[in-house]
Amino acid sequence: MSRRRRAQKREILPDPKYHDVIIAKFINQIMKKGKKSLAESKFYNTLKLIEEELNDDPVKVFKQAVENVKPRVEVKSRRIGGANYQVPMEVSPERQQTLAFRWIVNFARKRNEKTIAKKMAAEIVSAYKKEGASIKKREEVWRMAEANKAFAHFRI
Repeated sequence: MSRRRRAQKREILPDPKYHDVIIAKFINQIMKKGKKSLAESKFYNTLKLIEEELNDDPVKVFKQAVENVKPRVEVKSRRIGGANYQVPMEVSPERQQTLAFRWIVNFARKRNEKTIAKKMAAEIVSAYKKEGASIKKREEVWRMAEANKAFAHFRI
């Protein structure tokens, strides 16, 4: 980590089909080994499957699913006086979005459906309905923060 100054945020261009920056960021999260066109096609297939399943606007469903998964608080480890404490901290909006994307993609990859598009569609739909592994992860993080509320005064 550089000690000089903070790295500049790169501007992310909106995706070509829906002209949405949030979708472009999610596609970047899906992408492996720089194969963006492959990640885009997988995500667009996912949106088709969501539309077939719910008969609703897939972009709206996706955004609501991400909103449902976003964590409000998380715990960070702080070393104070020779002891490590799990200190609950509020999460910035940018990190909320990043964590939500990461959890959805990782839990989708662990599912048992055949293709990645079906896996992701199932995970997004379950997050939209406020169930599934990514929602469980958010609840787990919240419970950890709640359990360590006594150490909140160690916040930076």
